[in-house]
Amino acid sequence: MLNGQMRVALLAGASGLTGGFVLDALLEAADFSRVIAVTRRPLAREHPRLANRIVQFERLEAQLRGVACEVALCCLGTTIARAGSRESFRVVDVDYVVAFARAALAARAQRFVVMSSAGADSRSRNFYLRTKGEMEEELERLGFAALDILEPGLLLGWRHEMRPLELAATALMPLLNPFLVGNRAAFRGISARRVAAAMVGATRSGRRGVQRYVNPSIEALARLSPARAAPAPDRKPAR
Repeated sequence: MLNGQMRVALLAGASGLTGGFVLDALLEAADFSRVIAVTRRPLAREHPRLANRIVQFERLEAQLRGVACEVALCCLGTTIARAGSRESFRVVDVDYVVAFARAALAARAQRFVVMSSAGADSRSRNFYLRTKGEMEEELERLGFAALDILEPGLLLGWRHEMRPLELAATALMPLLNPFLVGNRAAFRGISARRVAAAMVGATRSGRRGVQRYVNPSIEALARLSPARAAPAPDRKPAR
């Protein structure tokens, strides 16, 4: 535990690949007493320390009014293909992320941990990387006491629905990783589970201000996770 304190975590994106692993890690952690997971649809799981808040992301700030937390973690994100257009992609990857961050500030969160992307740069010619860079800059302007930005390379993990290119990348990237050295190391494929462990590890780093982490330092963050909490008893939630 961090200074013997039990904390409340606010999490967005728990229904996604990395966000699901973040939720698992938070519920297993000994230093969090409660996890408030913000989702569009109910999560298919129950846990005594889990509160699932169903929201409309267009009204996120109003619907989270009154929530209190010490730490907020954000795994919101999509792809242009899934979003259907660049405009819809930007709504999810910038507008919703920033709205969640503002809601976290209102909830008195002292630390905000967000997943971005290797190569994020608001001046990039690449639309995806430029959008991620713009999101990071907007978060910096909010003035969190601690802002941890994780910029992993290609996320590796098996989703329920994967396109052929995603399948090929997941299979081949571990073979290519050894050849990505020096500045290219930031673009190595990394498992979504390790990124999730690093996001939770960032909540224990004690660092203040804005911190950015790429693959080598993401691996170091992942090792900051403490021992797991005792397993939760099997019981149904009170009605």
